[in-house]
Amino acid sequence: MPEVFTRTIPNAPEDDRPLEIISDHEYGKLTSDEYLYTSKHPVGEPFLKPEEGEPTYIIYLATYLNFLLLIIIGHIRDFFGKIFKPKEYEDLIEIDGYAPWYDGFESFYVRRLKMRIDDCFARPIHGAPGRFIKCFNRKRDGKYGYLYDGTSRECLNLSSYNYLGFAQSSGTCTDFALDCLKYGTSACASRLHLGTDLHKKCERVIADFVGKEDAIIVSQGYGTNANFFMSIADSKTLIISDELNHASIRFGIRLSGAIVKVFKHNDMKSLEKLIRDQIAQGQPKTHRPWKKIIIAVEGLYSMEGNMCDLPELIRIKDKYKCYLFVDEAHSIGALGPNGKGICDYFQVDPNDVDVLMGTLTKSFGATGGYIAGSQELIDKLRLDYITQGYSESVPPPVLGQMISSLSVINGDLNPGEGKERLQRIAFNSRYLRLGLKRLGFIVYGADDSPVIPLLIYLPGKMPGLSRSLYDLGIAIVVVSYPATPLLSARARLCLSSAITKEDLDDLLIKLSDVGDQFFLKYNSKKLPIEQVLSTLVEDCKKTNLDF
Repeated sequence: MPEVFTRTIPNAPEDDRPLEIISDHEYGKLTSDEYLYTSKHPVGEPFLKPEEGEPTYIIYLATYLNFLLLIIIGHIRDFFGKIFKPKEYEDLIEIDGYAPWYDGFESFYVRRLKMRIDDCFARPIHGAPGRFIKCFNRKRDGKYGYLYDGTSRECLNLSSYNYLGFAQSSGTCTDFALDCLKYGTSACASRLHLGTDLHKKCERVIADFVGKEDAIIVSQGYGTNANFFMSIADSKTLIISDELNHASIRFGIRLSGAIVKVFKHNDMKSLEKLIRDQIAQGQPKTHRPWKKIIIAVEGLYSMEGNMCDLPELIRIKDKYKCYLFVDEAHSIGALGPNGKGICDYFQVDPNDVDVLMGTLTKSFGATGGYIAGSQELIDKLRLDYITQGYSESVPPPVLGQMISSLSVINGDLNPGEGKERLQRIAFNSRYLRLGLKRLGFIVYGADDSPVIPLLIYLPGKMPGLSRSLYDLGIAIVVVSYPATPLLSARARLCLSSAITKEDLDDLLIKLSDVGDQFFLKYNSKKLPIEQVLSTLVEDCKKTNLDF
């Protein structure tokens, strides 16, 4: 029977497998208590910068040459294309007095570099993105289109932020969310105009969970940061931001009109020197003292896989009387013995941090974000937080998912399940990280981070790694410039408690083979896969994940 292709994404086929099999593919069963670990930093111990390997200089040179060759070929194609195929370049030239939407230089990277490997990005999926994820198969149709044959491939999911495995189509949280449909599918208004008791309950649950007096929820994580700083900062405010902070923080700071200064990533000496200099200089032109100084950092940096040095940040902010804002989008739920984020991981009092921001997506299987802080701060935000009046509030089923998932983590629902989820993500993170190191891969990030950047360097190897692993039934995310520095293209592996130890063993075996095929084992020290797996369970539980 001939294959039938269509240019539209097909409808998802009905999954007629038994519910037990579907549930197992969304959240794998724990096969041994040996595969559990509790993530926390020893109290009083200094937070050491994780050791990160470096490739030889020839790899850096080859990376530069790789980009140079792609750019030269791209410009040659543009030069001749404008001569022989002018209609394809109409969007880049002035027509009838109308300026183009964007010029050739702005679009060059997308047209001539990204489009070459576009099949590695934005793969359409269907079903719950749990332990496994179903990706529709497709093939290129010219430069911009794809053809779909209606089939899909089930892949081990290392591409989703599903840290605690709550992305499930059935179970306690799903039942709770469905029960909340009695409130309706939408709030149908902004929070200032309309709300439910669920909204109040969810905010109370979040505040109690993170250890703050009160909290306020927003329907979008990006908007939580983008609109927050306008409510607490103005032109007389100094905001000191980590250079690798998320775009939402940067955007929000710009909207506020505050003066922003940037310090080197996780460099506490750079931060302290910058604060001292700015206190001495004062505001621009007038040199009056700053109205307030705010330090903005992230708990866990999703592109680098490392954490902020929270104890040192608290020492600095107390010494210089600054406010501390911590974005816990990736750390809340994923770190600490109780899943309460970066404060829980370092075992510090949450009240030592002035503002805790987090999202409801990564660990809890919901959507939106929150700000948690003092009662005075939250009361102010309820009045002048722009999302309160101009953004639709969180839908009731999403609130149900959030309340139930936090209740599971706390042990109020299904006692013991939340603790197991937390210990599984901690074990999986350390197990895979140490395994990759010993195989000879260069990885970034802290030992307990559930995000593991695996360095590729050469952009030409990105599509090879992505396509090869997809063919082997593994879904990963590959990232390069401009999302990363030019020299550090990488694969970002996102761990989940839904993944089993046996899944990780299979992953390490396949990654080892693909790494040999594409010469990705840049570290001079490496071990054979059999030797790596033989002692990995015991070794990954040691304090430091040394080779």
